[in-house]
Amino acid sequence: MAGPIDHSMTTTAFALDGYRTTHNLGVVRGVTVRSRSVFGTIGASLQTLVGGNITLLSELCEKTRAAAFELMLDHAREFGANAVIGIHYDATEVMQGVTEVLCYGTAVIVTRVT
Repeated sequence: MAGPIDHSMTTTAFALDGYRTTHNLGVVRGVTVRSRSVFGTIGASLQTLVGGNITLLSELCEKTRAAAFELMLDHAREFGANAVIGIHYDATEVMQGVTEVLCYGTAVIVTRVT
């Protein structure tokens, strides 16, 4: 298994500036499924009454995306990658109040261009 992949070695683009892709290892993904708690739903409902940012849901979304991203990096490490390019997120409501978040990209091995 490869070492940790630094966040600077990830991108939504299909190339990393200053690096050349030497091996394409395939698509990697991280999937997490989350639901809102009853207390979170009530708290978020109360926040909608005053308007603005719904911080309870924003925090849940951020934690969920971060978890999916880290799972994707774990999958890339299993392939021996040192970078992930073309990263995207997708979300699907699998049932009421339960959402799947998918983070996916292409695991690659890159070398610095001199």
